[in-house]
Amino acid sequence: MSSNTSAQAAPDSHIDTTAAISYWNSCDPSVTGMLGGFPQVSRIDLQQSTTFLAKLRRTSKSHPTSTPLSRIVDCGAGIGRITLGLLSKVSSITDIVEPVQKFTNQISEGHEFKELREAGKIGEIYNVGLEAWEPEHTYDVIWIQWCLGQCTDSQVNALFTRLQKHLSPGGWIVLKENLSNNHLGEDVYDETDSSVTRTDEKFRALFKEAGLKIVSTELQRGFPKDLYPVRIYAAQPEA
Repeated sequence: MSSNTSAQAAPDSHIDTTAAISYWNSCDPSVTGMLGGFPQVSRIDLQQSTTFLAKLRRTSKSHPTSTPLSRIVDCGAGIGRITLGLLSKVSSITDIVEPVQKFTNQISEGHEFKELREAGKIGEIYNVGLEAWEPEHTYDVIWIQWCLGQCTDSQVNALFTRLQKHLSPGGWIVLKENLSNNHLGEDVYDETDSSVTRTDEKFRALFKEAGLKIVSTELQRGFPKDLYPVRIYAAQPEA
């Protein structure tokens, strides 16, 4: 349940990283736990994300669908749901960024990932939050989904600025997040997991401030009506 915030304090000022990590440590390391009790949306989510990425690549000279992507990173990966269901299918190597150790244990030890690990398709596993992650590789796609809510606006700006330096030519930062549908058009703080749900306008502003241009975007279709709307964006450096 979302709490009201004072007019003096921006919603993201209430984010407490320790509280957020504590919340996720209390969640079951399963698809149900990752998706807040709505495991049925996983298939629909992965289908549209797969199609979205394929459409990006069909118009790309640098990363066509005819060849695998070289390296992708799954940011805020949780138990690797998106790595398993999408990213590992289109990339030679997928790196993982996830601060919760019990979630990355699923990837480094779980039987679902055994074939990927043996084939060398799981690369680096970084047990760190995105606000502190320093990339070491160049990526064709940097995939960020359902995790920026626990970063402040300034941390998102710093992250976007940092990440674009690690994109291959023609690569994309792909962001998929809930959108605030607050009647006043404001970001909304949720004390349950110490996160902020941002407006579409805020995301567009954050991309622009970091020198990124949105090259494609669409709303997620087929989710239950009582959930927040979800939008996926693909962005590239303006220069």
